[in-house]
Amino acid sequence: MSDIIQLLPDSVANQIAAGEVIQRPASVVKELTENALDAGADTITVNIKDAGRTLIQVIDNGKGMSETDARMAFERHATSKIRMAEDLFSLQTMGFRGEALASIAAVADVELKTKPYHNELGTYIHIKGSELIKQETVSCAAGSNFSVKNLFFNIPARRKFLKKDSTEFKHIVSEFKKTALAYPEINFSLYHNENIIFKLKKETLIKRIIDIFGKSYQKNLISINSRTSILNITGYAGTPETAKKRNEDQYFFVNKRFMKHSYFYKALLSAYEGIIRPDLHPSFFIYFDIAPEQIDINIHPAKIEINFENSQGIFQLLRAAVRQALGKSNVGPSIDFDRDGFIEMPYAGNIKENPELPDIVTDRNYNPFEDETVNEASFIVKKNKQRDTVPENWDVLYKSFESKINFDDEPENLNKLTKHFTPVFQFKKKYLITSISSGILIIHITRAHERIIFEEFADNYGKNGKIPSQQLNYPAEIILNSSDYDYLYSVKDILKDTGFTILFLESDKITIKGIPAFLSGANPKELIESVLTQIKDDPELITENTFEKIAELLARKKSMTFAKTLAEEELQQLVHALLTCRNPNYTNDGRKIMHKIPATEIESLF
Repeated sequence: MSDIIQLLPDSVANQIAAGEVIQRPASVVKELTENALDAGADTITVNIKDAGRTLIQVIDNGKGMSETDARMAFERHATSKIRMAEDLFSLQTMGFRGEALASIAAVADVELKTKPYHNELGTYIHIKGSELIKQETVSCAAGSNFSVKNLFFNIPARRKFLKKDSTEFKHIVSEFKKTALAYPEINFSLYHNENIIFKLKKETLIKRIIDIFGKSYQKNLISINSRTSILNITGYAGTPETAKKRNEDQYFFVNKRFMKHSYFYKALLSAYEGIIRPDLHPSFFIYFDIAPEQIDINIHPAKIEINFENSQGIFQLLRAAVRQALGKSNVGPSIDFDRDGFIEMPYAGNIKENPELPDIVTDRNYNPFEDETVNEASFIVKKNKQRDTVPENWDVLYKSFESKINFDDEPENLNKLTKHFTPVFQFKKKYLITSISSGILIIHITRAHERIIFEEFADNYGKNGKIPSQQLNYPAEIILNSSDYDYLYSVKDILKDTGFTILFLESDKITIKGIPAFLSGANPKELIESVLTQIKDDPELITENTFEKIAELLARKKSMTFAKTLAEEELQQLVHALLTCRNPNYTNDGRKIMHKIPATEIESLF
């Protein structure tokens, strides 16, 4: 039997390698810009024609290559980055395998002009399909100029499966953004069909982010800066207002290298828990600075997946760093961190362990719409089998919170807090404005009520398994079309848990016999119509976070009843009640409740 195993020719081996390294035009852009960075360039220009099918040109002002190095650069596994296997675990460069140029030259028509600064003349090399066409000495600028033409010219099947130009160029822009974000200290330019797409001057990271993603981030980025013995974590996270339905504008970098890491992404999401809706995704630009020997980047052809020696520890550090940054940047916590006239604020950690949440029953005589003031409560507190009516206004409501808070260090600081927020006044029935030591605080009144109500609503649900229902003296019938009926029927168990008592009769009729107790007096038809609209606008509601989203809606409906003129004492009490919330800064769906105008900004106006 004759031998059948043979060594592949270099040209074939290079094409196979190219299949992993060079998947589309964006891969070429990535490899060539990384080479430019490793060459020490501080100005990099990328020219694209026809989304990279016709031309990909990368010009840099790096240190350039000698004639010998220029030719060797196109050989497989020829690299200046490593000398032995141990070097793989102490890499400081972007490239290291020595495969990129050989892979590109195997599937394209490549021209290179390069010259070191100290040389008078440079080198020109032309390689097509791994075959050297021409090499000569030329006059050229210092640095390197790569031109990659007719990508995949010799692999028709690969070229055929390239996507349309708009899609391929989108991938190029994505790679360009990653590199530009990793190196804000470097000038970058991107042209497509001779049209300028980006022209980025070297600048600070925050300015680079704004230049790439737009001015919408100008006041919506939260600085992250955490330095530990394990690693340093820096960068920016988006405010809740910038959270999106799609997971866009999300970047992790490790030692200036872009990476994807689902485990660390979960850490970041957990930091936003309770601040944004579960179906939204925060924006972030986070940079890890870690010793190279603590990571392994040689596990993926594109080097975007990285192993960490202590991933569990980094998970906790990342979560804490983002959580702390969110806390310091938001208006509520910014009061906490204002050390001038600092007052300790009560927070969840001060609440006694295993506090008893009250059982709630309804007061059927309660009608919140009788007049413009807050009347007797619509629920009764049961504690140690003794029932006491919850008092009439926010003052006593807050005292009920106060009685459950243990001020171990400062028993009088609630009174100090009361004095701290004066004077208080209302603007256009919508905003509460008060002075604090570091400036002026503006609170959105209905959103503040919404936050307070939502947390009470959720807490009761968590303890009792459902929200108490107020039975109606006169049940309301609603005629629905078949699709609306089906929508409501699909969440009937959740509606029951949130305080609704509904009979589903015929295929187009329901009878509402009860509504959530804290909404006693509200129009039951309007409540159900609001729930129905919410479900239709967000179909995922049927399968994900249904209770939470209906709770948001009902809290919002209740908060609308507070859109009226309030006395100064009521405004003071609202501030106190809001500050006892777990998250007083945003509604559950991420809308801002409080905004601080710093004293320095006010002084700059005069």
